[in-house]
Amino acid sequence: MVLSQGGRANKSGQVLETTVEGTLRAHEYYQVTPNVPKRQQKEYILNSTLLPKRYARSVYIGTGIYQTDLYVDFYVIDTVKFPSGLIIECKWQESGGSVDEKFPYLNLNIQSSYPAPTILVMGGEGMRQKALDWFKKQVDHNQNLLAVYSLDRFIAWSNNHL
Repeated sequence: MVLSQGGRANKSGQVLETTVEGTLRAHEYYQVTPNVPKRQQKEYILNSTLLPKRYARSVYIGTGIYQTDLYVDFYVIDTVKFPSGLIIECKWQESGGSVDEKFPYLNLNIQSSYPAPTILVMGGEGMRQKALDWFKKQVDHNQNLLAVYSLDRFIAWSNNHL
């Protein structure tokens, strides 16, 4: 079966997310909400006390700047290091495309609508360097944006902070 360009991009993004999830699991985080309805996952993960290190995928966090539903890739709780949570977002762009044109929208949502500090994990070689540089500079202006990392830098960060 031949995948469309969008299908290939979606699959590549899933590979990035799977790698981030593997990193969480390697640091003894456990997924706690795979069968909980998406709109209930945030409350469930925040109030679950059985596992001190836990995460959920594709978590509904409320509405964004356009009053549309917002879902984050990973919502992570560590009762010691991130008691109120850490959000991890993954963005992949293999070839030239529009993902970097969406950066201002994502940045504004992180700043005004995300309920926890956020790390972005970027992958692929298709993002414009100036757009990526712009997003990295937003860390100084957006109190909710902790860092913008490549996958290898995220793994290095996680080895010291997860």
